[in-house]
Amino acid sequence: MQTINARSDTQTGEADRRLEFLQLMVRIRAFEERVHRMYLEQQTYGMSPHLSIGEEAMAVGVCSTLRKDDYLLGTHRSHGHILAKGAQMRPMLAEICGKATGYCKGRGGTMHIADFKLGIVGANGIVGGGIPIASGVGLSIKYRSTDQVVVCFFGDAAANIGAFHESVNFACAFKLPVLFVCENNQYGLSTSYGRVSATENVADRALGYKMPGVIVDGMNVLDVYAAATEAVARARAGGGPTLIEGKTYRYFGHSASDQRPYRTRAEEEEWKARSPILLLKKSMLDEGVLTEENFRAMEKAAEEEAEDAAVYAMNSPEPDVSGVLDYIYC
Repeated sequence: MQTINARSDTQTGEADRRLEFLQLMVRIRAFEERVHRMYLEQQTYGMSPHLSIGEEAMAVGVCSTLRKDDYLLGTHRSHGHILAKGAQMRPMLAEICGKATGYCKGRGGTMHIADFKLGIVGANGIVGGGIPIASGVGLSIKYRSTDQVVVCFFGDAAANIGAFHESVNFACAFKLPVLFVCENNQYGLSTSYGRVSATENVADRALGYKMPGVIVDGMNVLDVYAAATEAVARARAGGGPTLIEGKTYRYFGHSASDQRPYRTRAEEEEWKARSPILLLKKSMLDEGVLTEENFRAMEKAAEEEAEDAAVYAMNSPEPDVSGVLDYIYC
């Protein structure tokens, strides 16, 4: 296991790359804030969306290393992953609202968005449900002899299910091009990672499978990008999988009904002070490669894009009941 620390700008990319990271994180946050408001206003269907506000650096840092033809498997908290892989706000929000113009024609909702054209195999409402699928996708890549990779995101709680060990063992045995990315936001719903795990870090488990286990500051997009870049290059070259663990934090509860009695407000404020957006913004302001005016314009553009997506979703048609059996396999 190794720990990745922040690198200088010359090592992680030019200022324009950091600007792209910042813009994408701001877009993700604006989107999810709009989704949250729509849920509170009862404009979305079903259970409340699971928000990744606070975790934007993980999605952006990892997905920015991928090609369009690479694959992505997400979780129940995957709005950020999907946007970072290239999805658009309009069909995403239409999907969350159950509309026919959504990515899955309104059939997937907030937890099951997929778009094969972008390599998004799908998010997954089952804890750890994407992990064994990722190994299967990795095996497909190897059989087809392409240099694609597959990234699988999962939370800290998913690292304790049996399928995690089976899938990681399989991927390592056959040197499959998989990035197993654990977003350790400290809590599996209301249970802290340390209460139910024998290892201090999820990445410690990589030693048992003879693969690299990397711990990153999941609030620092440059740290995440550096680790993911190395892991992707290794996978493309036939070196097999890597387990990346990002120490991060979700600012909201598990879902809208979660009032977070299991953690203190002081703890929350400490993590909020390390917002991935604020951290990158501050460093760029300090270096003179960003101004407050630039940042405010960036926020305004993201908010307008999210608002446009909301209007599009609300004005989109409902799925036609005559097609209720479409896309069903039996």
